[in-house]
Amino acid sequence: MINKLIAGILPHMPKKLVWIFSKKYIAGETIEDAIRVSKELNSQGIKVTIDLLGEFITDLKQAEENRETYLHIIDRIQAEKIEGNYSLKPTSFGLLLDTEICYRNIRQIVEKAAGYNTFIRVDMEDSPCTDREIELFRKLKNEFPRHVGLVLQAYLRRTLEDIKNMEDLHSPEAPLNFRLCKGIYVEPEAIAYKKYQEVNDHYLADLEYIIQKGMYPGIATHDKPLVEGAYQLISKYNLPKSAYEFQMLYGVTPELRKSIVEKGHTVRVYVPFGKEWFGYSTRRLKENPKMASHIIKALFIRK
Repeated sequence: MINKLIAGILPHMPKKLVWIFSKKYIAGETIEDAIRVSKELNSQGIKVTIDLLGEFITDLKQAEENRETYLHIIDRIQAEKIEGNYSLKPTSFGLLLDTEICYRNIRQIVEKAAGYNTFIRVDMEDSPCTDREIELFRKLKNEFPRHVGLVLQAYLRRTLEDIKNMEDLHSPEAPLNFRLCKGIYVEPEAIAYKKYQEVNDHYLADLEYIIQKGMYPGIATHDKPLVEGAYQLISKYNLPKSAYEFQMLYGVTPELRKSIVEKGHTVRVYVPFGKEWFGYSTRRLKENPKMASHIIKALFIRK
């Protein structure tokens, strides 16, 4: 109850106060901030994926601006020789306004990335977007088979079937590349698993299927039991370290992240930045009120 109350109040609090919490999880407002954080992570043997904040736009002019900004971001990041790739949310490019314009915007970004032989991850958003984002990915994957991947959410009841339905896009030369996460959006029980162990069980079942089929998994979790479960699957199938990676959010569970790196596994950290950090922070809290306890610690506990 207290967590939900804080989640409801936070959007109305001064930005400076919210930033005390948010700065742990967001690189900053500018590309320079993203570069700085990315270089710090690279120096620790950690790869990155860069994301410009600003999903769920309300007009297509914003989509055009986001496209041009992403094209600039790719040029800058590549010039800085950062070891990383890029993530984007289709609603930042007009998915809910005009799917064809959204596709053309993102296609330009993937084409730019492919020119540098790098990679774009299409993020998965809430359930009204799922079918459209899979269809968008399908079109991009057909044209740029080695340069685009998709996010899957294990708590959705449909996810394993979605994986199977995309197998026609898979080949040994250009394997399907999925970031598998639990899922953060609040969804009805009719379409999403709700219980902790139930979600974890389906996460590991999805991960095992991805591994069995020779697809490339980005094992995106901060949950130690899932990390341990992933270790067991990696050992069971004798996966080479080049066949998977672990992925985490910037600022979350750094000790667990460090332990994974020390075991010799590839780790990639999601590095969000941009002027829309306030909306991102408040939406994440609304979607996951349990984060409120972390806010209280950030606001009132100094280490």
